[in-house]
Amino acid sequence: MPHRLHFPDPRAAADAATFASRATRLGDGAVRLQASGGTLLMTCAPLAPRGLLDGTPTVLGLRVSAVDPELVTDIVVDGTALVMSEDPTALELPDVAVSAPWAGIAPPREGWAEATTLDAATIAARAQWGIAAVAETVPRDAGEDAVRTVRASVWGPADAALSDLPLGVAFAAFGLGFIGGAETVSLRTAGPWTRLTFRRGHVLVRGPVKSGLTPVRTTGATA
Repeated sequence: MPHRLHFPDPRAAADAATFASRATRLGDGAVRLQASGGTLLMTCAPLAPRGLLDGTPTVLGLRVSAVDPELVTDIVVDGTALVMSEDPTALELPDVAVSAPWAGIAPPREGWAEATTLDAATIAARAQWGIAAVAETVPRDAGEDAVRTVRASVWGPADAALSDLPLGVAFAAFGLGFIGGAETVSLRTAGPWTRLTFRRGHVLVRGPVKSGLTPVRTTGATA
């Protein structure tokens, strides 16, 4: 495992550290790092099921950045360990990797078809509604299982305002800081996956394609 991730400038390194920090507050806190050809994909799972009876959808957050072109790696690490080094253009890496079941469910890199668009303000509003709904529903001193049940009941169902995608896509976009102002968000599909593309990153959800997400043309955009 490499000991550092080297970026082209301090801003890129700081952005990667911010993504890792936000990922630690959502989901299991793990971050998958895939690097090759000078491109780094950082993926986390703000929402993912635990067990067959868990109704939580698989919702991933993805940030793409330029990185050392000689770096080739595919590892999953604890997001808390991805911190700035004394070199402002690099992040420290832990000595060991971690395991994350969602990391074995990879969305495709190519073959995405444009489906529709959403307004970022709508996504933010739905995220805030869901956060309030979870806070109001979770009992005081609730255990982990009770909290997960409530979260699944709020974030799992399809939301009409989000083209029938799970409300959890709004939670992921909001929690990872992808919503930064007025913006039209593109939705694309590839097989069972749907991807929402923001200026600051991507949110991906795995599930059946809804009637409101009929592909209109195929693109070669990467995930």
